[in-house]
Amino acid sequence: MHTLSLDLAVLTVTEMAAADQAAALTGIPTLDLMEAAGGAVAELVQRRWNRRPVVVLCGPGNNGGDGYVAARRLAEAGWPVRVARFGEPIAGDAVVNAKRWQGEVIADAAAALAGNPLVIDAVFGAGLNRPLDGEPLRCVEQITRDGLACVAVDVPSGVNGDTGEVIGAAPQCAATVTFFRPKPAHFLYPAKALCGDITVADIGIPAAVLTDIAPRCFHNTPALWALPRPSWRDHKYSRGSVIVVGGARMTGAARLAGRAARRIGAGLMTYVVPSVAADIYAIAEPGALIVRIDGAGDMAPVLEDVRHKVVLIGPGLGRGAEARAAVLRVLDSAKAVVLDADALSCFEDDSELLLTATRKRGAPVVMTPHSGEFSRLFGVPGTGKLAAARAAAAASCAVVVFKGPDTVVAGEGGLAAISDNAPPWLASGGTGDVLAGMVAGLLAQGMDPFAAASAGVWLHGAAGAACGRGLIAEDLPEALPNLLKSL
Repeated sequence: MHTLSLDLAVLTVTEMAAADQAAALTGIPTLDLMEAAGGAVAELVQRRWNRRPVVVLCGPGNNGGDGYVAARRLAEAGWPVRVARFGEPIAGDAVVNAKRWQGEVIADAAAALAGNPLVIDAVFGAGLNRPLDGEPLRCVEQITRDGLACVAVDVPSGVNGDTGEVIGAAPQCAATVTFFRPKPAHFLYPAKALCGDITVADIGIPAAVLTDIAPRCFHNTPALWALPRPSWRDHKYSRGSVIVVGGARMTGAARLAGRAARRIGAGLMTYVVPSVAADIYAIAEPGALIVRIDGAGDMAPVLEDVRHKVVLIGPGLGRGAEARAAVLRVLDSAKAVVLDADALSCFEDDSELLLTATRKRGAPVVMTPHSGEFSRLFGVPGTGKLAAARAAAAASCAVVVFKGPDTVVAGEGGLAAISDNAPPWLASGGTGDVLAGMVAGLLAQGMDPFAAASAGVWLHGAAGAACGRGLIAEDLPEALPNLLKSL
């Protein structure tokens, strides 16, 4: 994987606070940062809406301070603005900007929301860790109930910036303005659905402060990884040879995965399948090799062939003792392995057996669980998706692709990438098998496991968007050539 771009860093609440402090140590006054932040909110409002009444909801902390700045800047531009204050300002810069606001301050915030004003939510920022209550809760509920246009400062109040979880309630916003770098909540559901259009504003913090902060979470885009480039020297094995271990009943799943691996650039595909189903694979996949087996022990010759780089096992595999034996046999090989679907679910009664096998390997493992498979292996996430994926990667010594509309790829040492480009019509049978095949195909071409998983996830979402509504899983591999050409 090439050097991770700090431009793509996603900062925790603590890391963002460290960035603010580091900027101050370089001589940038924190008051100037607040002025720039509030000014960015005011600029967004003026770009997006025609002049109309505005109510700014200001909390007691720095988030509220940004709100006072936004109110002042809008009023200076001729907008009718009122401020509803929730408690006296307690932060130093917020106190200064509250005093600079010379306009109307309303005691009854709920009454101020009557008449369909544009609302700026500057009540609580990303560090909130308790449910809203009292007047802030009533206002949040009123914003959503009345469908008021709302702009969030940093995150919608009630959202945890690190996890994307809603702590009780949060407003539905049309737009969110955050600063310097995004936070996990801007990409993780359910918070992402409440943020609306997200603007990351430059408020003057030097990018150099990130060197010491050393963030380990990134937004997954093509700038995060580099796809392999074939050479005239290549042949089918050097391009990457993938083995897909398939089952006898749900043959379509393995074939979808194999097709995706080939379309994304793998030079050769070999299906290792039960003899009773081998003819189905052979007829459906004329460009692939077929190896017939009658049990896990029969896989030894193909697993020992050094020309094959990666084994994908799970799609359509089936469950039970035979499936578990096949997975453990594959993990006992020296190949890189992608575990998906049944390869994960067949260990739900003995997850430690699988995790022990992955931990002791010297070769890479990538796991691609959806939420149900993840819970069966690692337990129900209780700390947010990002933290759960990181913990799973540490427990398994694998790269874990925690799938969903906000897929998290987690690797060694807390390294993580969050994808947010998956369209909802990817929620269709077989699309996960395609993703597993894409990751295997990239891994076979020499990408490191974290990069292969991140690229596969992004390309999967982009292919889904290119296909549009009405897609079926079979469409995704066929969308890859044009997509890869565009990159």
